[in-house]
Amino acid sequence: MTKLAVLGASGGIGQPLSLLLKLSPQLTELSLYDIRLAKGVATDLSHINTNVKVQGYDKDELADALKDTDLVVIPAGIPRKPGMTRDDLFKINAGIIRTLAEGVASYAPNALVLVISNPVNSTVPIFKEVLSKRGVFNPRKLFGITTLDLVRARTFLNGFETSGSFQKFDEIHVIGGHSGNTIVPVLSTASKTYSKIAAKDRDALIHRVQFGGDEVVKAKDGAGSATLSMAYSAYIFIERLLKAINGSSDEVIEDTFIYLDNSILGASEVRRVFPKVDFISLPIKLGKRGVESIDTSILKKLDHNEEKLLNIAVKELNINIAKGVNFVKNSSKAKL
Repeated sequence: MTKLAVLGASGGIGQPLSLLLKLSPQLTELSLYDIRLAKGVATDLSHINTNVKVQGYDKDELADALKDTDLVVIPAGIPRKPGMTRDDLFKINAGIIRTLAEGVASYAPNALVLVISNPVNSTVPIFKEVLSKRGVFNPRKLFGITTLDLVRARTFLNGFETSGSFQKFDEIHVIGGHSGNTIVPVLSTASKTYSKIAAKDRDALIHRVQFGGDEVVKAKDGAGSATLSMAYSAYIFIERLLKAINGSSDEVIEDTFIYLDNSILGASEVRRVFPKVDFISLPIKLGKRGVESIDTSILKKLDHNEEKLLNIAVKELNINIAKGVNFVKNSSKAKL
């Protein structure tokens, strides 16, 4: 039996993600929480004839929502608006994330936690700091979901595919972080397609992956951000993680943003290359414990431009991470 809680279930990402999770063959129970409307979303979804039981919880019921939860997924927070960067979101979303982290520490300390709320480069460090202060942080169980960057890279690269058929481009990874210049698409591994693209088009493709969110915000004319594609991407990662923790015989490797704890195989190697970075998105082998190891071979596959992009990304990542850490250090304990 697997119970998953969605914190922020009635929002633009939360609702489509909850719908997708209701269809998951790997879940038995879905717990939906938000400050309002979660019970309505849960009632709506409960009319769908799948085996996943759904229960909704409102503002003062976080403890009940998190009880006996195996996984916690957090899309809570305000969406990005025109002219607003992911960093701008920090001022508002940081407080929300801190409060939810306190809740997880109190009521679901052993759950795997998947953070969607932007800016991920800062919200995941906030979560880590809160859990650490409460003595319940497990580096194998905290993830920042960066899958949308990977989905975009594979989708946009198909625009240059001449075969006329959709390619999965499974060999592609996107590493670094989850905002602008911290996003590093490793496209050189798709050599048959990528090598045929003109240099100026390669630069445009990388920029589109890095700033694809702006494209959606502009197209929605201020009415929202990337909610549907984010919900889909999160669902893909969750399904892969569920497969891994349920003991799949197949190797499960996914790009995700994690803390570089030395107990994780590969972390010390990454720290030798980037000694000042504490969090980064890399291909991660997933298993029953969550994070099993880091596939550091990706660092040896980068072409010259990708190495340059990653060095830029790490410098900006350090600033983003420090902002999250300092937010917790300089703020009082959240009230639930």
